Amino acid sequence: MGTIEYFKERFESQASENGAAVFDPIRKNAFAAFTKQGIPTARSEEWKYTRIGGLFNKEYQFPAILSNKQDLPDFQRLPGQDLAHQLVFINGIFSNEHSIVRDESIKVLALEEAAKNEYRDFVSAHLGHSGEYIKDGLRSLNLAFLHGAVFVHLKKTRSTPVYIYHITDSRSANIFAQPRSLFRVEESASAQLVETYFTFGTQESFTNQVIEIVVEKDASLEYYKIQNDSSQASQVNTTHIRQIGKSQSHVVTISLNGGIIRNNLDLVLEAQHSEGHLYGLYFQNDKTHIDNHTIVDHTKPNCLSNELYKGMMDDQATGVFNGKIVVQPLAQKTNAYQSNKNILLSDFASVNSKPQLEIYADDVKCSHGCTVGRLDEEGLFYLQSRGIREEIAKSLLLHGFAMDILEKIKPEPIRAYVDHIVEERLAIDML
Repeated sequence: MGTIEYFKERFESQASENGAAVFDPIRKNAFAAFTKQGIPTARSEEWKYTRIGGLFNKEYQFPAILSNKQDLPDFQRLPGQDLAHQLVFINGIFSNEHSIVRDESIKVLALEEAAKNEYRDFVSAHLGHSGEYIKDGLRSLNLAFLHGAVFVHLKKTRSTPVYIYHITDSRSANIFAQPRSLFRVEESASAQLVETYFTFGTQESFTNQVIEIVVEKDASLEYYKIQNDSSQASQVNTTHIRQIGKSQSHVVTISLNGGIIRNNLDLVLEAQHSEGHLYGLYFQNDKTHIDNHTIVDHTKPNCLSNELYKGMMDDQATGVFNGKIVVQPLAQKTNAYQSNKNILLSDFASVNSKPQLEIYADDVKCSHGCTVGRLDEEGLFYLQSRGIREEIAKSLLLHGFAMDILEKIKPEPIRAYVDHIVEERLAIDML
């Protein structure tokens, strides 16, 4: 049975189980799009260096949520979790039972419920907007199997951090998880989201996630994605941020371990005087693969975007950075900057970097660039000449290289947590 036929069978068998008829037309249209688009291949320019076809050559279990708290294995909670809202997805399905809402600064609803109450117009306007930028079969597949999704309204009352846990249980079967969420950052609200992933078991897992975030006037968004999962856990993540009012966003993506990881990050600046800052750090080894695709779309005048991604590649790891800045004809007085810097620690590691500018306005300041090279030999010699052993000197230089990104993690407990993971990795890799 081919991939399309396999998913068609699953789609038809789950159609009656999903309920929520309000989304039936959306699901059917999305599955029709998936049937036409299929699984992305290397023939697509956007997927030229990332091959995921092999991930579909196996039988996956379309999971149901675990039935009770005793079924959920213990996992490492993020520091500061006692003061944070905690949203838990298990095998791609939001679990209200395992989640914690601490105060009234947040409202969490099943997406199906939000689509039928006072949020109906909002959901209709924003659900699926990522399809304007990500036009591949995986995004359509996620929408076609829309189930167990969540709507989150972040209010302008006292700000409480939101921790998002994606738990995959692959102890007894290969798991195909498709979490979906839609966030609203209300006018004048200040939101801080931290998202991370844990997999239990040794079977293969594949997470195909879509998160769409809408930032309203005078609001600010901090969004941190931490990827440090097992080598059997592969991911395709689509994060779509719309700043529909004058607002600020600050996004940091940390990718430290996993199988095949593809991150699609879209930032759409739809109001004058908005700002967007994107930062990324990827540190890969063994035979892992990381692919960061970013789009920053300036649609209105007087906006600023700044993007810096850094990578460290060891062993036979492979990396991709494809960043695109688009300046629309009306977006005069745009300031946009993009940089990608990489260090290769092995003769067998590789990175493909492709920064891009598409400028349709004439009064702008834009720049982009990339570097791929080895560890600084002069810096290494200097440290060794001061009596520092070579492996420690290398670790210090790499940690200094990473600090530009680590310092962008504003919550101190989360920054210390990620910094500790990086230090441990450097200590092991430099032995």
